[in-house]
Amino acid sequence: MTLSTLVSLFTAAGATRVEPPILQPADAFLDASGEDIRRRLFLTEALDGTALCLRPDYTIPVCRAHIAAGTSTRPALYAYGGPVFRQRADELGEFLQAGIERIGDDDPATADADVLALALRALEAVDFGPVAIRIGDEALFSALMQDLDLPAAWRQRLRSCFGDDARMAAMITRLATGDGAGGMLAHAGVLGVLSGQDRAGAQALVEDLIAIAGIDSVAGRTPREIAERFLDQASTAGSGVLEAGKARALSELLALNAPLVTATERLSAFAVGVHELLGRVPEAFVTALAGFEARRKAIAARGIDLAAIPFSAGFGRNLDYYTGFVFEIGSPARPDAKPAVGGGRYDRLMTLLGAKAPTPAVGCSIWIDRLEGPR
Repeated sequence: MTLSTLVSLFTAAGATRVEPPILQPADAFLDASGEDIRRRLFLTEALDGTALCLRPDYTIPVCRAHIAAGTSTRPALYAYGGPVFRQRADELGEFLQAGIERIGDDDPATADADVLALALRALEAVDFGPVAIRIGDEALFSALMQDLDLPAAWRQRLRSCFGDDARMAAMITRLATGDGAGGMLAHAGVLGVLSGQDRAGAQALVEDLIAIAGIDSVAGRTPREIAERFLDQASTAGSGVLEAGKARALSELLALNAPLVTATERLSAFAVGVHELLGRVPEAFVTALAGFEARRKAIAARGIDLAAIPFSAGFGRNLDYYTGFVFEIGSPARPDAKPAVGGGRYDRLMTLLGAKAPTPAVGCSIWIDRLEGPR
């Protein structure tokens, strides 16, 4: 009943109901979702050796279906509801999800606010009770890295840590000190040979070495994926040391927390400090902040209390395809419980899945099994 209630609410809001196949190509999730999803997949193999998995969520299957249906950039709003399969500690591996995906909307502030508002309406429809909302925005962090002129390899590694406070702090320390903790110095010989070499040739060398050792995979990674990780570490190790002021700026942004009602003011003050550090306007960050403020106003226009929503600049969700706005909604009566709703913006996912042009997209998922029980 809860599932049908949610799907009906979404379709009444203009969404088209879709139901992608349960069996999906595993590579789509491994390439786009990151390390967290790798250990949670239920994997199998087709007769031709293609890796398959039971769908762990709906976002990627819905996006793949949208691309396959025609022009990937056309605006669309989809609703879904059904079983997904993901290994979860202390929870069932098969569970129900409902949600929406809004693809191709060229007004991100409005689209983000609409998805958040619709998620809140959905919780009201199933009598969830009082809610606790948490918001983040990875676009601010990515913009800061751009303004700080960090090497591409550093940006990639820092982005992979986003949302994990301990890993992020360790990575910033590593870059700032040149320390090899975590494996860089342990493989200094290999990394030294690879650093600065032709990437294709270096990758072929690593793959050949792995093949000679008779290794088919490590922790589910293919020889090609292992080679890519070595090359990324080689690039990181060869990029020098992160300046103290830049390391401090990264850490200060990640530590910034404020109610959404005052978050723009706090972020603007931070931008002034970055301006002083660099001796120039942090243009990428200022642009990202303008988008943040447009979204904040759009959320307020939907009658949502900004003072009751905490914003955390270091908050991210554990899927690599998110690019900006993210949110989770749970119950204030269960602050340590896992969220009942999670979502956000994933503007780079469509091109990763094969879309011919960049396509903006945002959505959210509701875990049906987390709606029930004492609150």
